[in-house]
Amino acid sequence: MSNRNSPVVGITADFAEGNARTRSEPTLFLAQRYYRAVEQSGATPLVLPPLNSGAAIRRSLDWLDGLIISGGGFDIHPSYYGEEPIHELGIVKAVRTEFELDIAAAALKKDLPMLGICGGEQALNVVLGGSLYQDIAAQIASAGEHQQNKKKTQGGHRVQIPDGTQLRAIVGRSSLEVNTTHHQAVKQLGKGLIVDAIADDGVIEGIESTRHRFVIAVQWHPEVLAPRRQGHRRIFDAFVAACR
Repeated sequence: MSNRNSPVVGITADFAEGNARTRSEPTLFLAQRYYRAVEQSGATPLVLPPLNSGAAIRRSLDWLDGLIISGGGFDIHPSYYGEEPIHELGIVKAVRTEFELDIAAAALKKDLPMLGICGGEQALNVVLGGSLYQDIAAQIASAGEHQQNKKKTQGGHRVQIPDGTQLRAIVGRSSLEVNTTHHQAVKQLGKGLIVDAIADDGVIEGIESTRHRFVIAVQWHPEVLAPRRQGHRRIFDAFVAACR
């Protein structure tokens, strides 16, 4: 934990493997919207590469006051929660998955404030022993459309936020319109987690830990909506406040 006036928040970056045929090299990247949302709430963002050793991960956490597990266009392999892959499983990124599960586990041990976004929610659930629906459409017959990518900047459906949850206290309302760009979702909750947001079709859209100061994860992308919608801005403000 630092003594700086501006807390430092680590954000996991996406990672593309190199390709010898096209002569492309391994590349680290992160959408600007993530670090802008952190900066606008008063923290200093630090982009995190996929470190490959426990010692390096622990050293990186010593520099951080909070951690965001960001989203990305990939799936966590079901072997991490004891299942076989189904046909609808998307691409997996082993390097990024290993790193995010390892750093999330280490951050939980330190009780470091954490915010999971989209795939970050899924990672937090898995690292705490939970499981995932590998594909909503294939495995939840009653589910609505959750891959409304064209509505990322507008909002695609509403979620209900139960009373008594940390998320409810943060956003100050019982429901919230969210964007939706995912085909996987939380199935069995991990240890110490409760549901704090749920879609009208029953799909879990938010989880939080009852064992930590601030560990909240949402299935949508609040960093996209935060510049224009107060409820989503409050999520980042509350996270940065916890990091202080």
